[in-house]
Amino acid sequence: MAPRLEELDWQETSMGEIYLRRRFDRTVEADVFEVKLGDEFLMSSLFTVAEVELTRLGLAQVSADRIDVLVGGLGLGYTAATALEDSRVQSLTVVDALAPVIDWHQRNLLPDTAGLASDPRTRLVQGDFFALVAGEVGFGESLPDRFDAILLDIDHTPDHVLHPSHAAFYSAAGLRALSRHLTEQGVFALWSDDPPEDEFLEVLRQVFTGVAAHVVTFPNPLTGGESSNSVYVARGQRPADAPRS
Repeated sequence: MAPRLEELDWQETSMGEIYLRRRFDRTVEADVFEVKLGDEFLMSSLFTVAEVELTRLGLAQVSADRIDVLVGGLGLGYTAATALEDSRVQSLTVVDALAPVIDWHQRNLLPDTAGLASDPRTRLVQGDFFALVAGEVGFGESLPDRFDAILLDIDHTPDHVLHPSHAAFYSAAGLRALSRHLTEQGVFALWSDDPPEDEFLEVLRQVFTGVAAHVVTFPNPLTGGESSNSVYVARGQRPADAPRS
């Protein structure tokens, strides 16, 4: 019989100690996989509805028949794995700053997303998503220069970031740098742990012509009620000097 609590991996990283553990949860009568980085509780396989909806809501706005997708943040893999369920996806590039996270998927430690790393459409890139977006060199050789969809799930919210260096991305200048990596009708979608924020919606509208925020609700077995996250979806790049209507 498997132990009720098992540490699957622990490693020191540039952002602190990272843990992957499996525990048997009596509430749902199932194994739950959890990740902690330093003092930050990052993710749990108990709560993945919004990560899946990040992909579904984002890709629903892409009109192309063959699409290239970039995911910022690998985590437990639900956002990326959902992208591979879309038959239009011809390439999936996933960027994560932490080598241990990529290693978990290469070793198939996570049953729900096993096979993600070995799918021929998938490329896992270790790197700083925010630095790569801001730079000029792209995401690596043999990878697309521009993407039909960029899906981002790294920070907790636009103003609750995992590292201070991420904060500049959530400005108009940071989002314009991101838009250089999108096709003309490309879509940017972002997960957030908080309700939609009017201030961030205004920043998005400085860069994109079509902006929406979706509240995703899901059952919370720990409270017996419901919880919610947000997904921002933006498309249609606005010229930097164009006035907003």
